[in-house]
Amino acid sequence: MENNYLNFNKVNENETELYIYGPVEEKTWIDDWLGTGDKKTEAFELKDALARVDTPNLTVRINSYGGDVAEGLSIYGLLSTFKGHVKTIVDGFACSAASVIFMAGEERIVPENGLLMIHNAWTEAWGDSNKMIKVAEDLEKITRPSLDIYVKKTKLSEAEIKEKMDKEEWITSQEAYEWGFSTSKERGEKYMQALEADFVHGLVIQNKMLQKQIEELKQEGTMLKEKNVLSKVDIVNMFQEAIKEATEQTVSEMKEDMFAGNAKEEPVGLLNNQEKTDSWESFFNTKK
Repeated sequence: MENNYLNFNKVNENETELYIYGPVEEKTWIDDWLGTGDKKTEAFELKDALARVDTPNLTVRINSYGGDVAEGLSIYGLLSTFKGHVKTIVDGFACSAASVIFMAGEERIVPENGLLMIHNAWTEAWGDSNKMIKVAEDLEKITRPSLDIYVKKTKLSEAEIKEKMDKEEWITSQEAYEWGFSTSKERGEKYMQALEADFVHGLVIQNKMLQKQIEELKQEGTMLKEKNVLSKVDIVNMFQEAIKEATEQTVSEMKEDMFAGNAKEEPVGLLNNQEKTDSWESFFNTKK
């Protein structure tokens, strides 16, 4: 298969590996014209390749910011009906539609360097108020299949999954295992990891720690205020100082990691992906 981002590798008579790196999108005539089709993973091409797999085990390795909902759901369906055993592994990120594909595995692994990201379907539209209402209603329905898949495969309720999708939740290896997105955190083999994936992974962990510290400070500040120990000004100053200290520590640690040569080899096709912007913005999403 001539595709630098989607490719199969027959490891032995027992196992075939499939790599899904880069955007999950249907190819168009523009891709044929510009020669950019080899940077995309689409269901139509995948179905033909899957039909040629003659091993009982298929390992799907994912490093993708996602893409089209329709393509992601189609690939999920194809992998779910594969005649053999399917194992999915996150080699860096499995965001948006790629996280749905990840859920197709009977055995699902998010190692310590991996991250999932789930969110609601979104689009761009224009028109009058009736058009906007219709678009919003359609998006609710388009999001539903992904929501149902997460609920079916994890330990979380529909309400809990919906809350995380509304917040565009980044999910760490530990959280994925505890919540049931993954069945294991270990894969016992070498892996590929991009510099940006390594950096963002560290940021996500630090951000979650910072959020936890802020919540603890809020509770502490509320208790002290009720006891008339602190004024509102004191509480605000306490928050600002804590956030400043945590932020400086985060930046310092990230710089040390970058220049210490801890980053792994960079997989092809992620840095120039448009999906990167959406996933990066979602990391700093402050919606509750």
